[in-house]
Amino acid sequence: MHPSDERPQGERPTGGAPQQSKWFALYTTARHEKRVAEHLGQRLIECYLPLYRADRKWADGSRVALNLPLFPGYLFVHIRRNERGAVLTVPGALSVVGGTGGEPAAVSDSTIDALRTGLKLRNASPHALMTAGQRVRIRSGALAGLEGIVVRNKNCYRVVITLEHIMQSYAVEVDLEDLEILGSGNPSHSCVQGFSGFRSVMQ
Repeated sequence: MHPSDERPQGERPTGGAPQQSKWFALYTTARHEKRVAEHLGQRLIECYLPLYRADRKWADGSRVALNLPLFPGYLFVHIRRNERGAVLTVPGALSVVGGTGGEPAAVSDSTIDALRTGLKLRNASPHALMTAGQRVRIRSGALAGLEGIVVRNKNCYRVVITLEHIMQSYAVEVDLEDLEILGSGNPSHSCVQGFSGFRSVMQ
C-alpha cells in the first residue's frame, strides 16, 4: 500500500510565524526518481535522493556499476508544509507522504544526516521489510544510534534499518563489535561482551 496525499487545491498560507522548512518523503512514479530530482533542482527545491552502488552484468558479459535509488519510488524534499503544492506540479511527483490526519509527516534532520553521511562510509543496499529478529543499536560510526535487526550475509553481518515513514528497509554492513543488543532485559547483554553467545547463534 502506497502513501497517498490529496493534491492541495489552492492552499492558504498560514498565519503567525513563518513556517520552517522540514524534510518530507515524496512518492514518485516508478523508476522516475532521478528525473524528479532533476526537475526539483531546476526549480530550486532542495531534495535528497539516497543512492547505492550496484554491480550489474549485461547479456554480452560486460559489467557496469550503477547508482540506483536506495528506496525505489521515494526521495526527500526540504520544504515548508504550504509548499507541497509546488512540489506536486513536478512531473512524476505523486504525493507527499502523510501521517495521522492526512497531514504531511516530517522526517527528522538526524535521519537525513545519517543517510547522507552513512551511505558514504558503509556499504548499503535495499532490503525486504523486516519486523522480526534480534534488534540491535549501532554504537559507533556515521550511523551511531540507529536501531535495526541484525542478519548474517555470507561472511559478514548487516543491520536492516527501516524508515517507518515509507515502510522501506535498507541494510548496512557492520562489525558485531559496533552493535549493542536490545530487548534482552539483561544489562550485561547490552555490552559487546554479550555478543559471544550471540555470535555463535548467528553462525
